[in-house]
Amino acid sequence: QVRLVESGGGLVQAGGSLRLSCAASGRTVSNYAMGWFRQAPGKERECVAAINSSGGITFYRDSVKGRFTISRDNAENTLYLQMNSLEPEDTAVYYCAAKFGGSATMASFAYNYWGQGTQVTVSS
Repeated sequence: QVRLVESGGGLVQAGGSLRLSCAASGRTVSNYAMGWFRQAPGKERECVAAINSSGGITFYRDSVKGRFTISRDNAENTLYLQMNSLEPEDTAVYYCAAKFGGSATMASFAYNYWGQGTQVTVSS
């Protein structure tokens, strides 16, 4: 069993930055692909970014390309999301997730473990 705990969310003004962290416990996730997802009120959950097990392959949704960076530290069993140039449209609860196997995907149904989420609010 893998437990995922997100941190780093908060309230920030448009144009600001936040760094989300996702600490994994229970077992090492170095062989798991991982991803960051978000869900805004009244909207479906969407994948923001995904990364393969080694960290060498990443995917981003178009709206965050050039602003967000996903990374991982397998020695620390931790996933990160650096978010720059934040926009009010980025306001959502952000979740990290882990999937069996090392191949990254942005498909939420492929993920086996989920965190509880951290709120990100961007004011205009």
